[in-house]
Amino acid sequence: MFTVDAFTGKPFSGNPAAVCLADGVNDSTWMADVAREMNLSETAFVSRRDDGGYDLRWFTPAIEVDLCGHATLASAHVLWEEQIVPHDDPIVFHTRSGPLTCRYLHAGRIEMDFPVCPVTEATPPPGFLDALGADPKFVGSSVVGYIVELPTESDVRALRPDFAAMGNMAQDSWACVTAPAEVGGFDFVSRYFAPQGGVDEDPVTGSGVPCVSVLRARWRRVRRARRRSREARGPGRHRVARRAHRFSGLTSFRSARTRPRV
Repeated sequence: MFTVDAFTGKPFSGNPAAVCLADGVNDSTWMADVAREMNLSETAFVSRRDDGGYDLRWFTPAIEVDLCGHATLASAHVLWEEQIVPHDDPIVFHTRSGPLTCRYLHAGRIEMDFPVCPVTEATPPPGFLDALGADPKFVGSSVVGYIVELPTESDVRALRPDFAAMGNMAQDSWACVTAPAEVGGFDFVSRYFAPQGGVDEDPVTGSGVPCVSVLRARWRRVRRARRRSREARGPGRHRVARRAHRFSGLTSFRSARTRPRV
């Protein structure tokens, strides 16, 4: 068992995930018990396959989830740093969301290919926005729950959700709240709330990036349309490519091995 701090270059920051090398183990009840004892936002279980790839499953302290970015990053990090897989070899994880590929770049940076996550405009359940404390510009549904766009980065930072109220809602009523970044060099800011899944707020949520990227395309389209309108050239067109979303992150390895109880 390992603990890895993902999306950071220093220990005790970023988003920690537990990684369990569980070859030959496929007991969901045991995995859920281990994840509950680890009590991190995600515990990843990695099992070697006969085809050279790896099965990967993710559990919060309360449930199994379909997709998790930071625990995928952590799992790849463990396989490379423990010299189970050569750094030059990509790693293909087989998951409930399909195959996910990770590649080692340099200086601890890992590139992950994630599937496009469609975002469909939706009406959240009654009481959802009140519990979130948000007045959104847009709400859409996605594989990671509701994508909630707020007007400004400051609005995202100022959110103080009512976790008790959110926790009483349906299990898929999670919220990825985002807005365009106000600081140069960054595209967007986001926060992720999933009290129904045992995680009030996730420090960093890699699985939300492909979904927010769909909104980024919409932001670019709006900006282009406004610019072209000012230039009297008429409305612009923008095509969103239906391809995997690629992003990278750093990890910090900070734990010794422990053996989970069987």
